Amino acid sequence: MIDRRTMIGAAALCLGSGPVLVNAQAALPRRIGYLANGMRNAPNPQREAFRQSLDELGWVEGRSMTIDIRWAEGRHDRVAGLLAEFVQAKVDVIVLSGSTAIRAAQKATSTIPVVFVVLADPVAPGFVASLGRPGGNITGVASQFEELITKQLQLLKEALPRLSRVALLLPPDSATAVVVAAETSARSLGLSTRRLNVASAAELESVFLLAKQEGVGAIQVLPSPWFFTQTARLVELAARFRLPAFYEFGAYVQAGGLMSYGPNIVAMHERAASYVDRILKGAKPADMPIELTARFELFINLKTAAALGLTIPQSLMNRADKLVE
Repeated sequence: MIDRRTMIGAAALCLGSGPVLVNAQAALPRRIGYLANGMRNAPNPQREAFRQSLDELGWVEGRSMTIDIRWAEGRHDRVAGLLAEFVQAKVDVIVLSGSTAIRAAQKATSTIPVVFVVLADPVAPGFVASLGRPGGNITGVASQFEELITKQLQLLKEALPRLSRVALLLPPDSATAVVVAAETSARSLGLSTRRLNVASAAELESVFLLAKQEGVGAIQVLPSPWFFTQTARLVELAARFRLPAFYEFGAYVQAGGLMSYGPNIVAMHERAASYVDRILKGAKPADMPIELTARFELFINLKTAAALGLTIPQSLMNRADKLVE
């Protein structure tokens, strides 16, 4: 027979063990699945900015959270499989960028929260229901390129006053809305356009050669995480074929590209960290409004301009956020 004191002691032990178990579970590191579009060994300032921002928010890697990284290495055919690995591993949240990855994430999971960085309107392709109330399990940071493209082409036209025809370099994952917006903006500026579709890295050289043979005055590189993995190649080909090229990120210009105008992609990943922080603390993606980038940067490479025999107007240089010399 169990006496009264034994029963009281056992009950106290059970009651006392509850919080201990709960606290032990709460102390387990949260798992973040981070899908990188680039190469495994290539520098990735976006990922580092994301990790550092989480650290500043109190999430210490290896203690309160872990970042499980997968590299797509510039291959769209790998994205679905890498996302499947995150789903199988039951990560707490997935972080990714680009329309291809978002579309694949929609198919991979409807329950794991997904935080994206994208240079397009996420509503038009059906990634979210609205900017204010995304709905579902997906939210993040966006820059509506459909509006940004007009400003980019205006700057290109200002740098090249005689420009009459521009080639639009389309990545494998080009969205119809982005292409249409680019063509519409070009027409409003009196520019004719030539679509140049790129299906793989092996086609890049032949596409630049075609642009040169057809006498286009400049190349507008449309936004794509895949193009970003090809930065050095794109810059090298533009220089070899002596074609002025315009990009969305300053990193292209710092690598030798002529001009760029767009959001700070590193800052966008820093903001993505704040979404992850709130989700890990219990917020629901469906109720977290999409954040639109409000600040854009103009980069001009004067050394590249000189190599192309171009004289950049002083008025344009005065407005630049960074002049690379």
